[in-house]
Amino acid sequence: MELEYIEHISPILKDGIKNYLIDIDGTITDDVPNEEPERMVTCEPYPDALETINKWYDEGHQICFFTSRTENLKQITIDWLDKHGFKYHSVLCGKPRGGNYHWIDNHLVRATRYKGRFTDLVEKQVTIEVFKEDEE
Repeated sequence: MELEYIEHISPILKDGIKNYLIDIDGTITDDVPNEEPERMVTCEPYPDALETINKWYDEGHQICFFTSRTENLKQITIDWLDKHGFKYHSVLCGKPRGGNYHWIDNHLVRATRYKGRFTDLVEKQVTIEVFKEDEE
């Protein structure tokens, strides 16, 4: 992994390395609700998602699947990811359902909405909401 550890402090990403937090349902496979766990076992990954995510992993980026699936579905999720050959570092369950996310953090956060296929990321200027800065 492309991380540096200093005196047991949280790891620091090396320059150029990203922390990817990637949704599962509706993003790397069909949109399967928690109420239908049997479909989680049989759904197929989107081929471009598998290829792109594994490429990012091989480039040294951190891959974390961050899903609205509940903790009791975590092992089904891990088994599915492994069965289909996804490379990743971690799986976090319990992301709030419902969308319309607005992430507030003391670190820079970038978001990319999945709209039908995975590709390399490109730069684009967009308008975002930010906190009002103090008047100087």
